[in-house]
Amino acid sequence: MNYETTRNLVIRECTIALSKVNGHKVDEFITMLLQADKIFLIGVGRVKLELEAFAKRLVHLGFKACMVGDITEPAMTDKDILIVGSGSGESVVPVAIAKKAKGFGGKIIHIGSNPQSNLSPITDLMVRIPVQTKLYLKDEIASRQPMSSLFEQSLLLLCDIVAVMIMDERHIELKKLWNYHANLE
Repeated sequence: MNYETTRNLVIRECTIALSKVNGHKVDEFITMLLQADKIFLIGVGRVKLELEAFAKRLVHLGFKACMVGDITEPAMTDKDILIVGSGSGESVVPVAIAKKAKGFGGKIIHIGSNPQSNLSPITDLMVRIPVQTKLYLKDEIASRQPMSSLFEQSLLLLCDIVAVMIMDERHIELKKLWNYHANLE
């Protein structure tokens, strides 16, 4: 395939995936973010990279947000939430961290594809992106891209959509976001 054909394939797959995300769950997600004292995020591999971008964006929006494991990570309390990014919901480290966070009374939000995962019993909210994972579940959206690329792309785009929705909710002007941007660059 040439560039144009491949570009169209990737964009089409992302559009299909995001069109299958439940908007009411996204609204609940935003409500939980707005009510949280602190927001923790955990993922592994490329999913972690997407969540790091979202954590940075949350900070730009005025939230207290950090990746689990960061050197400046504060203690979790029952006023906080943990966002777990995992397509399968079976990644060992995020599942273990979610169980520990639940033990502190934290709320758990799972953004993934598998609603029957090991995270399911402790999840307060699941935002499902029903795309192909390593489990190849029947109702997952197939992808021509390697491995879980469609999940990772959709996760990044979903988080950017959420950021815009929060900006609208809080009536944040674009120019004011620069007040939260790193300035020691």
